[in-house]
Amino acid sequence: MTQTVNATDAAGHGRMPTQIKYIIGNEACERFSFYGMRNILVPFLIGSILLGYLPDEVAREGAAKDLFHSFVIGVYFFPLLGGWLSDRYFGKYNTILWFSLIYCAGHACLALFESNATGFYTGLFLIALGSGGIKPLVVTFCGDQFDQSNKSKAKVVFDAFYWIINFGSFFASLLMPRVLESWGPKWAFGIPGILMFVATLIFWLGRREYVNVPPSRGTDPDSFLEVVKSALLRNGHGTGTFLAGASVVLAAVMLLLWAVSASTGAAVWPQGWGFVITFCLALGALIAGIGIGASLQLERARGRHPDVAIDGVRAVLRILVVFALVTPFWSLFDQKASTWVIQGTKMVVPHEAWWWPSWLVTSATQMQALNPLLIMLLIPFNNLVLYPALRKMGFQVTSLRRMGWGIGISALSWVIAGVLQLWLDGGAEVSLAWQTLPYLLLTFGEVLVSATALEFAYSQAPMAMKGVIMAFWYLTSTFGGLWVLLTNATVRRPEVVQWITAQGWTENAFLMFFFAGFALVAALAFAAYARAYPMQENYRAA
Repeated sequence: MTQTVNATDAAGHGRMPTQIKYIIGNEACERFSFYGMRNILVPFLIGSILLGYLPDEVAREGAAKDLFHSFVIGVYFFPLLGGWLSDRYFGKYNTILWFSLIYCAGHACLALFESNATGFYTGLFLIALGSGGIKPLVVTFCGDQFDQSNKSKAKVVFDAFYWIINFGSFFASLLMPRVLESWGPKWAFGIPGILMFVATLIFWLGRREYVNVPPSRGTDPDSFLEVVKSALLRNGHGTGTFLAGASVVLAAVMLLLWAVSASTGAAVWPQGWGFVITFCLALGALIAGIGIGASLQLERARGRHPDVAIDGVRAVLRILVVFALVTPFWSLFDQKASTWVIQGTKMVVPHEAWWWPSWLVTSATQMQALNPLLIMLLIPFNNLVLYPALRKMGFQVTSLRRMGWGIGISALSWVIAGVLQLWLDGGAEVSLAWQTLPYLLLTFGEVLVSATALEFAYSQAPMAMKGVIMAFWYLTSTFGGLWVLLTNATVRRPEVVQWITAQGWTENAFLMFFFAGFALVAALAFAAYARAYPMQENYRAA
């Protein structure tokens, strides 16, 4: 049902849409459910019989990390599917509702099949599908509820959205590890499932009040894909067409070699590079080849498409380079729920310290609650104190500079985590409280990168291309997970293990310093690219 807002106010100060309460309530429960299960996934897998076939704890930790990052890759890949179905066929409301039901089914599988690998992994797939499917839609569906008469109220709601996300993550990170420890996995996965059902019910209750923007059904002749197609295929073939075609062939060959290796055991594809790694590499090859090819021949599309559409595609392709350089940040950030949790389990909880909240924090898994808590503190600190102070000192705090510094600061957090790992490997008793420092730096980096990147992308892309940019932004987390899986698979090769051991390192310590170096190189490359980036200002006219 489509609701027409009657209140009109030239200044945009109309009433708050009454249906917003359903969307905010849905978001609060959904975020608790997601972070509640996500943040206990690695410790559960390490101690579960699902990985009982592995010979030792180190192997179980490695397998748990791989499963976790494969799950994260899925969560941030499936927004492409959700956005496409919503835009082409079903609209936002129907797509959110149906994917939410899939989401609920996934939680039910986790709670019911804690000891059954097929059932449990099916649940993870369904949650990745459901969570990813609704991810690009809820915020934009919320925006659809506003018009010119009440646009000033939208900022209040979006601020509430961000606060609710971190509020849900904070309490889920604190409570669900305690539930897992005290009541077991059925309740630890069941409670988030109940919250997801409540989220779906709340969203459904508002069905008669929502403003529903109909799907475009792919009718835009000047869309991003249509312009790219014209650039590659119009007026004959060129170097760009060859590059795009080569990327398609390369992606197909990768998938074929993996299939042959998996089905016959033939050594035609690197051992340890499973379907998830292969698929992501193929996807990356397609995006790179088609993107570079289109940028070389974009002028061929002029005449068939308006200049604004062609310039919009060029802006998106430039932004994709920025996004590619951000992917190493996500490879660091998402490991706080895997690598850092595993490190924390080897540390000592300082219950004897008077300042440690022993009544609340009893395990390393709960340290993840620091991230949303610090976000809620750092964002106002940056906006009200840090950035104004830097401006007074003569420093121009641009979005690209913030993002570059964020990647670099995240690298520093992993240097500190690596030092803590060296202490542990040397036999020292290390207090869990020491992890507060890398969490602080990583969260500071997240605020500089993640919150800034969406603002940057929005300002650079024309209005018609903003949906495309959001889809590509989610893929940065997918490729961040890919770097983790690739690195882990490489480090486990016997010759690499032997080399690491010969240097006097453990695998965990090596990986921490490797990822720190990886992010530092990315930060330097980001800074170099940012110096030549032509900034745009594509905001909607008042």
